Amino acid sequence: MSRLVVVSNRVADPRKPGAGGLAVALGDALHTSGGLWFGWSGRTAEASAAQAVQVQRAGDVTLATIDLSAADHRAYYLGYSNSVLWPVFHYRINLADHEAGDIEGYRRVNRLMAQELRPLLRADDLVWVHDYHLIPLAAELRALGCAQRIGFFLHIPLPPHTLLAAIPQHAWLMRSLMAYDLVGFQSRTDREHFADYLLREAGGQALGDDRLLAWGRTVRARAVPIGIDVDEFQALGRGADARETLQSMRETYAARRLLIGVDRLDYSKGLPQRIRAFRRLLEAYPENRRRATLIQVAAPSREDVGAYADIRRELEGLCGAINGDFGELDWMPVRFIHRTVARKRLPGLYRAGAVGLVTPLRDGMNLVAKEYVASQDPADPGVLVLSRFAGAAEQLTDALLVNPYDIAGTADAIQQALQMPLQERVMRHAALMRNLRTHDVHWWAREFLHALMDRAS
Repeated sequence: MSRLVVVSNRVADPRKPGAGGLAVALGDALHTSGGLWFGWSGRTAEASAAQAVQVQRAGDVTLATIDLSAADHRAYYLGYSNSVLWPVFHYRINLADHEAGDIEGYRRVNRLMAQELRPLLRADDLVWVHDYHLIPLAAELRALGCAQRIGFFLHIPLPPHTLLAAIPQHAWLMRSLMAYDLVGFQSRTDREHFADYLLREAGGQALGDDRLLAWGRTVRARAVPIGIDVDEFQALGRGADARETLQSMRETYAARRLLIGVDRLDYSKGLPQRIRAFRRLLEAYPENRRRATLIQVAAPSREDVGAYADIRRELEGLCGAINGDFGELDWMPVRFIHRTVARKRLPGLYRAGAVGLVTPLRDGMNLVAKEYVASQDPADPGVLVLSRFAGAAEQLTDALLVNPYDIAGTADAIQQALQMPLQERVMRHAALMRNLRTHDVHWWAREFLHALMDRAS
């Protein structure tokens, strides 16, 4: 069988429990094929030493990494990837910073990665490239003569063609995707945006069977939404740390109904809107005063970027105002936590929540929504309030779907969740769990790789 070669910005050891969703998803396939995982080491080095490939074994899997120079890291990662592509792909073109030279650094690092990866490849390898940092990688590999099957998966959203066109050299960027055999997206909406771009901006055409033609090349494009490892996450919930967290939460907040939000501190997550919706809940439905508490975890993220410092200050001001206006000696309405909560404690935190709030302004998928559902007691589950602008909303239709820009509407949905009868909660949760198990992380990996291996298509 063909060996799987995974390429991503960062490399994780799939043997480690805390390696993250991507490692869990790809671990089985990598182990089965004796695969290779290639990417950036996460370290910067002097330019003269930055190109040396470092190889180590992780059981049956080979991990290969390269360091980057400080200048390349600044231009490729902090610059073009996270100051241009991230905001534009999340529909925030006003936050994009088109620094001169960043795109050249992005292209240079992708060219470097292709040059360092090529000698490690075998003729029959399947290459699976991940996310927005590496969009041009297949084109660089093709230029070096690589003929392997190469697939790409975009983990974040793809915006409409009118927003993509705001990116300088957008045609080069999107044309790079045509060098892949298969391009995967989190949602049907994202896939439609890709097809629409090719048709409107590149004069392309749809050929049927997921095939799209543009710039003289044909590519397959499919929506293959990522899932979670349900059994693994539920086993985590039975662990000592999760059980201790749940018990502590129940004792501390015995007289309260908990609303739980767990996010990275990022402007895409809709956190200020969520806090305003909670304030609206307390104003419009005063019976929740002294009874409902919002626990909002906002893990630190890219704090050297000005937009992130701004949103932290805004959140602290909003939370402080609510606590000052509504708080009592024995009740603080909002607990804002600007720290990372250990993954092994998350199932306990989720299970303590009568309502799970996942209300991003735009998200590729948002696996917190799925983790919250998987953590619930099937006999007495909490209710998921989910933004319609998260990729997960296409699948999790039995959640309460909201428009996060509609503050009053979101507050009404939270009230509906708090008042929902047990029978309806159980019914909705069962339907959500069926979807989680049918389209779990292992289904995602199998579905993508089977499509990539299918040469007949």
